[in-house]
Amino acid sequence: MVMTCEFMTHGYESYDILRHSGRSLFVFIALSISRIEMASTMLSLASSLSFHDTHKGKIKLGSLERINLFLNTQSAGRVSMVAAVKTSRFDGVTMAPPDPILGVSEAFKASTNLMKLNLGVGAYRTEELQPYVLNVVKKAENLMLERGENKEYLPIEGLAAFNKATAELLFGADNPVIKEQKVATVQGLSGTGSLRLAAVFIERYFPGAKALISSPTWGNHKNIFNDAGVPWSEYRYYDPKTVGLDFEGMIADIKAAPEGSFILLHGCAHNPTGIDPTPEQWEKIADVIQEKNHIPFFDVAYQGFASGSLDADAASVRLFVARGMELLVAQSYSKNLGLYAERIGAINVVLTSSDTAARVKSQLKRLARPMYSNPPIHGAKIVANIVGDPTLFGEWKAEMEMMAGRIKNVRQKLYDSLCAKDKSGKDWSFILKQIGMFSFTGLNTTQTENMTKKWHVFMTKDGRISLAGLNLAKCEYLSDAIIDSYHNVS
Repeated sequence: MVMTCEFMTHGYESYDILRHSGRSLFVFIALSISRIEMASTMLSLASSLSFHDTHKGKIKLGSLERINLFLNTQSAGRVSMVAAVKTSRFDGVTMAPPDPILGVSEAFKASTNLMKLNLGVGAYRTEELQPYVLNVVKKAENLMLERGENKEYLPIEGLAAFNKATAELLFGADNPVIKEQKVATVQGLSGTGSLRLAAVFIERYFPGAKALISSPTWGNHKNIFNDAGVPWSEYRYYDPKTVGLDFEGMIADIKAAPEGSFILLHGCAHNPTGIDPTPEQWEKIADVIQEKNHIPFFDVAYQGFASGSLDADAASVRLFVARGMELLVAQSYSKNLGLYAERIGAINVVLTSSDTAARVKSQLKRLARPMYSNPPIHGAKIVANIVGDPTLFGEWKAEMEMMAGRIKNVRQKLYDSLCAKDKSGKDWSFILKQIGMFSFTGLNTTQTENMTKKWHVFMTKDGRISLAGLNLAKCEYLSDAIIDSYHNVS
């Protein structure tokens, strides 16, 4: 790239080398303009330059590049400087936008307000709003240290003991699909990696098939299908008028989808709304999916963490399996075991025969190999050790109930505070009808901006708040912020 700078002078020009010491060169170009005005332009060409070659106006910058300078003074008073600058072949790469969820935490950290709340990221916090490592996880890790377990590569499909445990937790150890080996299970990189592996599988073996996702949904769902090359559209889910489920719209959109579409469903604790179908509504959803020959694709990120019961939170998946339907299920242990950074999860595909399951598993492994080769071992062993030990398993269930219970208490306190403070008669009962760590407030983008700018409550712009980041002590403060934003900001 060549840059040219020209300066017109009408009085006099002066070029002063102000400093040249050792290997450093600083050039000062001062252009004085008389009659009308006086201006000075300074150009610092380099600091700590290697002054290897100065003949013919060339300066060599170590071994990196050359900048050629040509200073021409013409009789008309024109001064031209031409510099040849090395360019990058990556200049066409634009800056990516900040992540809408993780960016909330960055803004929260930058705030110095003492009342600030981080209700953006879905990560469990104690009543003191501190990260929590489950006691049962610590015990499982101590067992690993005592046994002196190694860090060898896992097989492509992951740790066998983990795959067995995770499938049994999801479907039930006595489920016929488990006993008859009709489930292809591959350990994945938490929920995100498991969803992505399944999406690549869909693109490879069901070319042209469409995925249907709820409106709204977890923001990464769209990214996963986009990058895997799977076309998607949305089905109605959230009803802003009731701050509840638009069940009729959901059913109508699933019916209207092309036959054989993959219907992405949240197994429990829908993210971001916290609104789940009732057991009766799940039955009707299954009816329509069967009628249209669609394939259910469950995302189960909160098993045991939503209600406090592993079995209750898996009821939707088990209902579909009991009907003999083929389906996919992605799992994550980030929330229910607090293994956020371990990236531990799985993709399960339920099929009609063990032979089909073996073939599907082989192709999932084939796709995983060039993506990440094999999954990490640490989190897998934690899960396998806990589920495989009756004592640790019991302790885990008790801790899940404790975490789920704290969030339920916060949800109740927030509802009580809103009802006590808001005299408008607005119905806030939707907060109690929602489940899991999230609550969809119904606030719009402008109102959420008021929450952050005025009240220092950091949240996503869609109105979702993570109740896991709230404690009982700050429920009244949050109620004040919500009431102000809802009634005074349009």
